[in-house]
Amino acid sequence: MRELIALSCTNCKRKNYYITKNKRKHPEKLTLNKYCRFDRKHIDHKEAKP
Repeated sequence: MRELIALSCTNCKRKNYYITKNKRKHPEKLTLNKYCRFDRKHIDHKEAKP
């Protein structure tokens, strides 16, 4: 049921986080405010292919 997705930074475009998500219940793309260690600040991370 749950699929592995990657969260990529909107600023530097690197894949920093990998999480699981139920795509049947939540088909829309996920956006979270997470810490980017390359930019050293909190930036929005969007769902990307792993």
